[in-house]
Amino acid sequence: MTLRLGTIGTNWITKMFADAALLTGHYSLQAVYSRHQDSGATFANNFAGQQAVYTDLDAFLTSGLDVVYIASPNSLHYEQAKAVIEHDINVIVEKSIFSNSAEYEDIYQLLQAHPKVHLFEGARHIYTPNFKAIEEKVAQMPVIAGANFVYEKYSSRFDAYLAGKEPNILTREFSAGALTDLGVYPIYAALKLFGLPKEQVYFATRLKNGADGRGTAVLRYADFDVTAQFGKMSNSYAPSEILGRRDTLMVDNIGELGEVTYYDGSGNVETLTQPREVNPMLGEAETFAKIMRDPKLYQTDYEQMLLLSQQVNLVLTALRQSAGIVFPADWR
Repeated sequence: MTLRLGTIGTNWITKMFADAALLTGHYSLQAVYSRHQDSGATFANNFAGQQAVYTDLDAFLTSGLDVVYIASPNSLHYEQAKAVIEHDINVIVEKSIFSNSAEYEDIYQLLQAHPKVHLFEGARHIYTPNFKAIEEKVAQMPVIAGANFVYEKYSSRFDAYLAGKEPNILTREFSAGALTDLGVYPIYAALKLFGLPKEQVYFATRLKNGADGRGTAVLRYADFDVTAQFGKMSNSYAPSEILGRRDTLMVDNIGELGEVTYYDGSGNVETLTQPREVNPMLGEAETFAKIMRDPKLYQTDYEQMLLLSQQVNLVLTALRQSAGIVFPADWR
């Protein structure tokens, strides 16, 4: 069964996912939706085949698709995902999946009325071989004493902000900012490895428009804390660490996961780095296809993924509220 794929959004991450999907052999790119015909056609020209380009969402959703990948600005995810689900089509939403936990609850209730539809969040790093190696080693560590996760990268759009413009990725109007962009990576990693925290707080550095440019989040567990540092207005080359007692698991970058090394505290060093996939989104594309192609066999896996996505969204909402950051989407 080849999954007929449609895409919403024409940026670089949409192309990366479409490339990964085609590499799996489980998808065919059938349709592209864009608000503008020219940008949609330009995107479709990246691929062999005769992908139809739509500027009307309903026409796009009635074109015979099995799954839609959404990578529009965060604030548009809710309404677009809702429309996809109402057409009984599976949907993959790029992180951050929804603006707040209220939107997620609405979508979850909608899924109950469309039981054949699957909802996935595109958090690519947790599906990579290196993250799986981290999970396996963490499960073997006798004690977890804490963790420090760092993902701070100067945004290509920050110069535009400094010049007085309002890039989508740095505005509250589009449910954007450091937390909902780069902050998702360490928060996802923490919840996947350690579960839901007892408490969480976010110390944000606010931009003039009220969005967060960078910040530090603290997730408090029963016996340890996880500190997450992330931002879009600076570069950091600090590694991320998971601390045991004498032993330490070090990751070069919690978002990109290039190198993973374990120090046992007795002078022994174990390299856990796995071969890189040709496309960093290949793992998630494979996993999503597996579930959609054989939903009964992988029902438990799907339910765990959906629960993790909900929990991450809940924590992101609580973190943002603790910093006093309000999105317009919070009021609808």
